[in-house]
Amino acid sequence: MSLTAKIALKKIMDKGGMELEVIANPKTIDDGRSIIQLETAAGAAIRHFNNARGVNVPRSRFLPVKNCSDLLLIKSDLYTLQDSRLVLSEDRLFGTTPVVKLDDHFKKVISSASVTHAHIHTGIYNDVQIRNFQTRFKSIPNVLDLDHLTVSGNVYFGRNVTLRGTVIGESTEYLVFPADLAIE
Repeated sequence: MSLTAKIALKKIMDKGGMELEVIANPKTIDDGRSIIQLETAAGAAIRHFNNARGVNVPRSRFLPVKNCSDLLLIKSDLYTLQDSRLVLSEDRLFGTTPVVKLDDHFKKVISSASVTHAHIHTGIYNDVQIRNFQTRFKSIPNVLDLDHLTVSGNVYFGRNVTLRGTVIGESTEYLVFPADLAIE
């Protein structure tokens, strides 16, 4: 945080702080119980700063990871790291990301916050949920030519799997896409 921001924040806090609205966010936790998570929107604090301005950040610079579908895309060959930024690979023929739908066998990455690319690489995530994800993918599939992936049931992917076009993996028992397989 810059010195200017620290000074502005100190002035606000010295005047009694910020009153931010509390948002009630209903959730269901892993054991099935319903809870209410209380949150505040950090963006609501902007009204407490004189002459504050918002910055429109393009979606290409904001890649939230809220679930394992997002995590799969971020970790895939779909993105390359350039100047500390993730950018869509030039090898991707389409200008958009594939649609990825992983069912409940792939637990949420974290229940209460967006996880950015930095969080993944610094270890700020739920270990158990990531391990579950990692047991289902021996390595992250090549998805450069993927349009849509839907996975439902007890499905596992071997190493060096390539996914192209529309891929649907469904199983009521146990399904393994073996290593070195190209699926279209």
